[in-house]
Amino acid sequence: MTETTSRPQTDIDRIAEAHLQATVDLSPMTATYLGVPGREDELDDLSVEGYRAYLALDQQTLAELDGATPADDVDKVTVAAMRERLSLEIEGLQRTLDGRDPVELNVIACPVQSVRDIFDIMTKESAEDWGTITRRLRAVGPALQQYAGALAYSAERGSVSPRRQVEKVAEQCADQAGDASTYWALLTEAQEQPEEVRRDLAAAVEEAKAAFGTLGRYLTEEILPQAPESDASGVERYRLASRQFLGAEIDLAETYAWGLEEVARIDALMLETAQAIRAGSTVKEAIEVLDADPAYQLNGTDALREWMQEKADEVVRDLADSHFDIPEPVRRIECMIAPSQTGGVYYTGPSEDFSRPGRMWWSVPKGVTEFTTWRELTTVYHEGVPGHHLQIGQTVYRGELLNRWRRMASWTSGHGEGWALYAEWLMADLGYMDDPGNRMGLLDGQALRATRVVLDIGIHCGFEAPLEVGGGDWTYDKAWEFLNNHTNMEEGFARFELDRYLGWPGQAPAYKIGERLWLQLRDQVREAEGEAFDLKAFHRRALDIGGVGLDTLRQAVLGEL
Repeated sequence: MTETTSRPQTDIDRIAEAHLQATVDLSPMTATYLGVPGREDELDDLSVEGYRAYLALDQQTLAELDGATPADDVDKVTVAAMRERLSLEIEGLQRTLDGRDPVELNVIACPVQSVRDIFDIMTKESAEDWGTITRRLRAVGPALQQYAGALAYSAERGSVSPRRQVEKVAEQCADQAGDASTYWALLTEAQEQPEEVRRDLAAAVEEAKAAFGTLGRYLTEEILPQAPESDASGVERYRLASRQFLGAEIDLAETYAWGLEEVARIDALMLETAQAIRAGSTVKEAIEVLDADPAYQLNGTDALREWMQEKADEVVRDLADSHFDIPEPVRRIECMIAPSQTGGVYYTGPSEDFSRPGRMWWSVPKGVTEFTTWRELTTVYHEGVPGHHLQIGQTVYRGELLNRWRRMASWTSGHGEGWALYAEWLMADLGYMDDPGNRMGLLDGQALRATRVVLDIGIHCGFEAPLEVGGGDWTYDKAWEFLNNHTNMEEGFARFELDRYLGWPGQAPAYKIGERLWLQLRDQVREAEGEAFDLKAFHRRALDIGGVGLDTLRQAVLGEL
């Protein structure tokens, strides 16, 4: 359970909590992600009217904030955080509604993915739970019809996502409609349920699959012919996206140049680490050695989950009380294999009362049974402790200080993902990555994040490509060459990564840029406090503020609000 609230609720708290309640009323899917009960059998309104409803809510909340007076420093942070978040949301919604930007359609973060992934985290313990899932499955068809209508609204105003994204998302729809659909995983999960439950579930799965098939055909036949060839968003749209993901305004040209320097720095560290793995080897040769080493190999998803859990629990035991203040409920994390089999690793936070714990999910692609721990140990620290689980779990726990919006809904990618990358380096500083293989895994992940900065900003903002790929304007082929020069992934994963950057401007660089801003903040506090600086106290103070934008975080930590 969360602690009893000791700070009196203020007018600002009431406005923030009313906004959260109105948000989950508009979005049953958000409620599910946050662990807020109710309407689990519904999906969001994906129509243009849904956009207008969010716009009206954000505008109303901002007006209420303008008429309220902060009672203390906590309120000042809440007001700053909400004004920053809601103002950016309003600007984005208005750009979509007036046709300057298209309704979101990309390979990783649009309704095509979220309408499938929401089923992974739903409760599946009883026949009643499965009945709820069945009813939500039957809502997939109407929801995707709404989404198609919203895409048509954008297209009528001359705003359509790039051709590459439309083609790839149409392929994802076809996959979900076919024999390889990840919806089949639900039937496997429900195999112990009564026959009637399984029969109704199977019929609902077929309805959902058919809805994806219909959407895929619509994308191919109606949207694709109108889609532009260029992948670039342009500087104006990119500036907004960058601010949305970071909660900070950056100098794009300076950050692009820094990204190139960071890629070169990490390349050098990887080559140095390769020598510790096998003298005289290149990075790729050292990686081949690691992949062949039985000491780093796991076979099967059961072994993967057990290893994840062991490593996650170990670091909680080691760091609690000594390096971090970790509340008792936050010391529990569950490691899960996601049934959707779509690839990637992600974290979902605990419910407010911690009855649903924080969870680290590994969505293992179909057919993959071999795993290498040297590459993935840093991921456990990123998603668990001291990464997302500590950051998000501790914020949820702080009921005596923060209102529900601050604890549950205030999230900025640059803050969250930047902290998680900072946490990976912190574990290296604490000696957990001294093994050359595990250190190579840390650097391999960092190389990818730095490469993202260069590709994402360079392509979307039109900066000149580096000489190593021929200079001049960025093209897909130059981006592919640069990605492969500085990262080590199988082609399928790498192609998806590049498609992600091209279709979701500003998000991928938020990891590395966020880490940079966290490090700059730590250095500012260290310089200001001198010998009195205490790293554990800095972490506690910064994390207690919650997932606000990075400019708001800096102002709050430095006492500038």
